[in-house]
Amino acid sequence: MGILIWIIFGALAGWIASVVMKTDSGQGTITDIVMGIIGAVVGGFLMGLFGQSGVTGFNLYSLIVAVIGAVVVIKVGRMWQK
Repeated sequence: MGILIWIIFGALAGWIASVVMKTDSGQGTITDIVMGIIGAVVGGFLMGLFGQSGVTGFNLYSLIVAVIGAVVVIKVGRMWQK
């Protein structure tokens, strides 16, 4: 059951990041989930560079970290495509 909750958490973080970055909705739900999961990892790494904790559990702070990471992943992806 825990993995299902984390997939939903990743999807939520990916969806929020796609709204923030004004990503076209044609990407699909699976891409949003992947961006959210990758974003959580990237966000945790970035927060570690600043001396803060990364994803700490299923809470608001972790969602914010995951969204920040997903925004970074989307931005880098856009730069790489051009």
